[in-house]
Amino acid sequence: MKAAVLGSPIAHSLSPALHTAAYAALGLDDWTYQAIECDEAGLLSLVTSRGPDWAGLSLTMPLKRTVLPLLDHVDPLAAATGGANTVVFRPDGRYGYNTDVQGIIDALTEAGAPAPMMVALPGATACSALAALRELGAAGADVVVRDPSRAVGLLAAADRLLLRVRLRPFSALTTDGSVPDLLISTVPAGAADSYSERIRATAKAPAAVLDVVYAPWPTPLALAASAAGAVVASGFAMLLHQAAAQVELMTGKPAPLEAMRVAGQAELARRALLAQPPG
Repeated sequence: MKAAVLGSPIAHSLSPALHTAAYAALGLDDWTYQAIECDEAGLLSLVTSRGPDWAGLSLTMPLKRTVLPLLDHVDPLAAATGGANTVVFRPDGRYGYNTDVQGIIDALTEAGAPAPMMVALPGATACSALAALRELGAAGADVVVRDPSRAVGLLAAADRLLLRVRLRPFSALTTDGSVPDLLISTVPAGAADSYSERIRATAKAPAAVLDVVYAPWPTPLALAASAAGAVVASGFAMLLHQAAAQVELMTGKPAPLEAMRVAGQAELARRALLAQPPG
C-alpha cells in the first residue's frame, strides 16, 4: 500500500520519517510513504488518480482547505475547522479527517499543561487550535492577528465550534499587561520573538505554551517560557501525535508512538548536523 504527504514546498516534511517508522514497527513491509510536491492547481488530478493500492494522504496548507470539495465523506471535526489534513481512501470513497486537533491536545496533555481558561492564540490560521481548545474546556480565546481581514475563516470556524473569539492586534502580545493561561503560537519561526523578549524582561509567562515550530528547537519563545516556569509543548510533539492519528486511520492499527518518536528525533538530529557549518 502507498501513502504520501502533499504540499509545496514539501521536501522539508518530517512526515515520511514518522510514517515509515510506524510501518516498520507494525510489520507493514509492503507499505510506503513519500513526499510529493503538489500545489492547489495539481490537487484534483493527484487525488482523483489514486488507485486501490493507495491508503491515504497527508496534506499541508492550503491543501487542507482545497481538498474538501474533492471528498465523499468529511468528518465533523474537519468540517467544523474548515480543513482536512488527512485523506483516507476506502472502497466507498474518499474520507477527510482533521488530526491536527488531536495532535495539539495530545502534545499539551503529554507536557502536563493545565486546563486553560484564558487563551491567547497568535496566528490567523489556527482553526485546529480552536477546536483543541474546545476539547480542553476553554470557552474562548484571544486571537492575535496582524491583519484582521485574514481571520474570516477562523471566525467562521469559531462560530461552528461555539467558541467565543476576540480579535486583537499583534502588538497586544507585548503591550498588554495580561498573561494568558495558555499560549498557542501558530506563527512561523521568529514571528513571536518580540513576545519572547517580553517574557525574558518580565519573567511572566503563560502557565503553558505550545509553539508549533519544531525546527530549530528550542525556539526563543520556548526558551523564554521555560525559563519563566511555563510548561512547554513542542511543535514536534504536535506533529508526532497528529501523525500517529493518521497512521491509525490509514492502517487500522494502533500507532507505535515511541518508534515514531525515536525516528523523528533522529531525523531532526541528522538535519541539525547537516546544517552546521563545516570545520
